[in-house]
Amino acid sequence: MDNFVSSHLHDRRFVALANDHGVSGAGTVFHYQVEGSVITGTYRGGAIATGTLVGKVTAKDTIKLLYQCITHEGELLAGWSEGVVQGVEGGLTRLDFTWGWLSGAEGGGESSYIEITAP
Repeated sequence: MDNFVSSHLHDRRFVALANDHGVSGAGTVFHYQVEGSVITGTYRGGAIATGTLVGKVTAKDTIKLLYQCITHEGELLAGWSEGVVQGVEGGLTRLDFTWGWLSGAEGGGESSYIEITAP
């Protein structure tokens, strides 16, 4: 079940394509690790001073995540997301999420991320 996600997510970095209602933006880099069906990661940049995430593979190409961060303005935020992992032209990976806040903010939305090749 998790081979597809692992091959498209493990040790790869992503930036936002679209995240209209979120805090992360084009300057925020997400770095994922996958072991079996367990996903971990870190993110920083843009408005985010530092953040971590943990999650799991839920189907061949879908994942669930919990994330938390602190912004450069001192906001402590936490949320959830459910996403689809897909390969796109050029061998890169795209992530599309539905997400919501659990603490520090209200609401949610949809967001998309694209893999970057440089660390």
